Amino acid sequence: MATQDTKYMQTALKLARRGIGSVEPNPAVGAVIVKANQIIGRGWHKKFGGPHAEINALEDCKSLGVSPGGAAMYVTLEPCSHQGKTGPCTEAIIAAGLSKIFVATIDPSEHARGKGIEKLRNAGIEVQTGICETEARLLNAPFIKFASMGRCWVTLKWAQSIDGKLAWAQQKDEQRWISSEQSRKDVHKLRRRTQAILVGINTVLADNPLLTARPSKGKKITRIVLDNSLRIPLDCKLIKTARKNPLLVYTSENAIQTNPEIAGKFTKKGTEVLSYPDTEDRSNLYFLLDELSKRGIAHLLVEGGPKVLSSFLKEGLADEIIVYTAPKILAAQGSVDISGPMAELAQVIGLHYVEIERFGDDVRLKGLTEKALSEISIPPCK
Repeated sequence: MATQDTKYMQTALKLARRGIGSVEPNPAVGAVIVKANQIIGRGWHKKFGGPHAEINALEDCKSLGVSPGGAAMYVTLEPCSHQGKTGPCTEAIIAAGLSKIFVATIDPSEHARGKGIEKLRNAGIEVQTGICETEARLLNAPFIKFASMGRCWVTLKWAQSIDGKLAWAQQKDEQRWISSEQSRKDVHKLRRRTQAILVGINTVLADNPLLTARPSKGKKITRIVLDNSLRIPLDCKLIKTARKNPLLVYTSENAIQTNPEIAGKFTKKGTEVLSYPDTEDRSNLYFLLDELSKRGIAHLLVEGGPKVLSSFLKEGLADEIIVYTAPKILAAQGSVDISGPMAELAQVIGLHYVEIERFGDDVRLKGLTEKALSEISIPPCK
């Protein structure tokens, strides 16, 4: 049975989820303030660069005309003690006279790592950590991994029919999509959580996608195309919008040396061309993830076809897998079968902390790989 402290922290986690898609690459954080067994203040981090959850909860107390002095705060992530886009939350908490702070999980960022908790304790405030810690780390898994390891979180996503087809054999206006409108809206919410979206050249040639989040809510996402032979058309939507939304074409050094004029045309249109060394010492996907991590990209969404998806799985690079399954058996009317490239995988890949949700008649399955569990320091499911 959940304790009262757990229930308050779960309320804070529920508030934190409201910020998903608006605060990244910062973490989604929620806070509640409790006095005399009643919640007197609620807050969450609403947008990137805006006030943190703790500040909004204290402001909520003020708007209700209730003093937070002597109250307890339940917050899903360690309060910050440094000056960033906003002031230190620890100073505001101390000034408000709170007596006890419950923290779900410590912030692994270099500027934090227990410093906020130490500052609160030095001010005479009792601090307890670890309530709903697993849920808090799962909520901000990409942030936790990047803050602690400096490596970007990799999510693989695809939509399929029941028989594993990813596309219609002949696309018509009414048959452009396999998934439902509700599923596609959820995908755009997922895109807003990320800093980069990756596809292969075959997806570009077949679908001519924009790879943006709609509505964008002012967020610019780096679009990445794996294109070993520089086949991406100069008149495709990605190239045409490269000056508005960043586009990176990832190719081999040999392709650039063979086609320097084509690479130059991409550059003139605002597209960055990044090459990987022609060596078999290490997968070019490792090289790409190293580069993205150096650029501060904390979350990469891979939306490619079967070959691209299976490449990430084969190299053991996937942290999270999200699959939308539509209640359709396309049979001969379907194309691009997911099962072919996946059959080449040598090992079974199990998922943990699986969530299943319906979007219209579609079913979304989401889960984490074993690799991801170790990266964000959470135990396997019991």
